[in-house]
Formats: sequence, structure tokens, C-alpha cells
Amino acid sequence: MTRFEWDPEKANRNLSKHGVSFRAGERFEFPSALEFIDDRENYGEERVVSIGFIGEVLHTMTYTERNGLIRIISLRKSTTAEIKRYAKAYE
Repeated sequence: MTRFEWDPEKANRNLSKHGVSFRAGERFEFPSALEFIDDRENYGEERVVSIGFIGEVLHTMTYTERNGLIRIISLRKSTTAEIKRYAKAYE
């Protein structure tokens, strides 16, 4: 079973901004997700962007791995562009 962690203050800001709880990330379907490294800038750690389903809705999660845990940085419903990217990858 995958284990998660997050910063509680960041989780509250994410919920206010995107309307998605980090706890929902525990249901993220990683096996069918499209993943890529976020290398837009140097974050001091490798960040992964993952587009995948929670239930029947595509979500985009940004996370890093720390001490064997997935540390959620951001979680929101996927944008139209991200949905298209996901669909194209699985054509």
C-alpha cells in the first residue's frame, strides 16, 4: 500500500484554491497515470507530475518521494490541456 504525507498548511491552501483535499490523493490511481518530471525550475528535489484518476475524474498531482512516502505538493482536477495530454498518451 502506498503511503502519503503532506504539509497540513499546504493542504489547507490547496483545498481553498482547488477544492480538492490531499486526503483524496490516497485514492489516486497510479497504475494508469501518466507521469513526468517537473523540470521547469530547480526545486531542490525531484518533483513528479502525475495525471490520473480519482474515481471517474482526472486529477493532476504534483509530488516528491521522501523516506519511502509520497509527499503531495499539489492536487487538483486536471485542466483541459492535461486531459488532452493524457488521452493522447493512451491513444
